[in-house]
Amino acid sequence: MRRVVWLLTMVILSIALSVAVASAADTPPELALALDQHRFSPEEFCVKANAPFLLVITNKDKEDEEFEMSSLRIEKSIPGGKTLKLNIPALKPGPYQFVGEFHEKTAKGRIVAE
Repeated sequence: MRRVVWLLTMVILSIALSVAVASAADTPPELALALDQHRFSPEEFCVKANAPFLLVITNKDKEDEEFEMSSLRIEKSIPGGKTLKLNIPALKPGPYQFVGEFHEKTAKGRIVAE
């Protein structure tokens, strides 16, 4: 009886571990983007093509900004001093421009999917 309980416990633990590892593998990578003095940093970064990711944008300015990526129809407000997390879908290879709509002359950048 003890062997059966031990065997069942090992099977359950093995399944739980497999599920945890598979779940962690499905978590998209996070990329940090900062807005400071109405400029994005980094202004350009590369991502893996055909793979989704999480874009974490921190607005270090006091004023609100509107993050816009027209090619993906993304337009999100980021309050001053706050952080916004955006789930970005898998991108086909190529460049994707983005701007801070309230300061388009300085708050701009691009994502390159490779």
